[in-house]
Amino acid sequence: MDAATAALTAAELQEEIAILQGLERQAYRLRQSGTDRKWEQLASLIQDDVNMVGPGNARRKLVIFTEHRDTLRYLQERITTLFGRDEHIVHIDGGLRREERRVVEDRFRNDPDVHFLLATDAAGEGINLQRAHLMINYDLPWNPNRLEQRFGRIHRIGQTEVCHLWNLVAAETREGYVYERLLRKLETENQALAGRVFDILGQLFEQTPLRKLLMDAVRYGDRPDVRAQLNQAVDNAVDREHVRDLVEARSLAADTLDLSQIERIRADMERYAARRLQPYYIQGFFLQAFELLGALSEREPGPLPHHPCARRHSSGRRPGQGLGRVLRQYERVCFDKELIGVDGKPLAQFICPGHPLAGYRD
Repeated sequence: MDAATAALTAAELQEEIAILQGLERQAYRLRQSGTDRKWEQLASLIQDDVNMVGPGNARRKLVIFTEHRDTLRYLQERITTLFGRDEHIVHIDGGLRREERRVVEDRFRNDPDVHFLLATDAAGEGINLQRAHLMINYDLPWNPNRLEQRFGRIHRIGQTEVCHLWNLVAAETREGYVYERLLRKLETENQALAGRVFDILGQLFEQTPLRKLLMDAVRYGDRPDVRAQLNQAVDNAVDREHVRDLVEARSLAADTLDLSQIERIRADMERYAARRLQPYYIQGFFLQAFELLGALSEREPGPLPHHPCARRHSSGRRPGQGLGRVLRQYERVCFDKELIGVDGKPLAQFICPGHPLAGYRD
């Protein structure tokens, strides 16, 4: 009960139930009216937009994302009625097993008669859908990471076509007001950054989550001060300098390097080479430490040859197990700069106990 309602008394609960029943009746009347502006926009897109057909008037493949499985079923019925057949539609939702999902992916990629893939966010990540380059978000998620994941199913390395994405937003709603402002700002910055803005959608709202902005819009969106704050938050998140910094940070490499950058990289490489940790530094450090402890005596003078990996674990441990428990004394000890682990944590192996070539004894 606590998770389902904010009511504190039985009377408040009854009032809340009455409100919900009224909303349910409104939704039922809307459904029975047969008028659905959002569906009309979708139907207009898939029938009339020039991008939906290719050479020879062949229909191109299209991915349509929804938030809920019920909406997916509703669109499947509508599209089937619109075109008079259902064999050109496949769907992916959370109710499909992995094997069934693979069959759907294979049909969508390879069957020329399958034109539409309807999907919930079960297909939003980890699935390659770049056989298509057209996508429609029938419902918009309240998490920009999921927007990025959805578009990443078609807009990915190996895609040879220009990708097109349509987002359907209900006008004259508080949610729609925030999304319309966000999408218009994104479109402006997307043109300035040659399409790369969709690579960093998930990082735009790290300070103020998009979900919080939308909840504030739903609750208080009719207040001018709240609407001004929402506008400012969206504008700050999609500020050009902020977006450009995020895009550059996500880039694998800069397009060009000027002479000053090259000189700085060269200086860094030389400095790292000069500061590289050498075995004799390691040996000198530990010899001084053990001298203070008075617990080290030399067995064989002179430098020791580098020991092979197979001998490194001669004390009975399998490779990859790490040092394990550190003992109070060892028969033989040598110095090394290889990296191994203790209890799964990385540790510089400055001392290699138990090695037959070790030159010191504790």
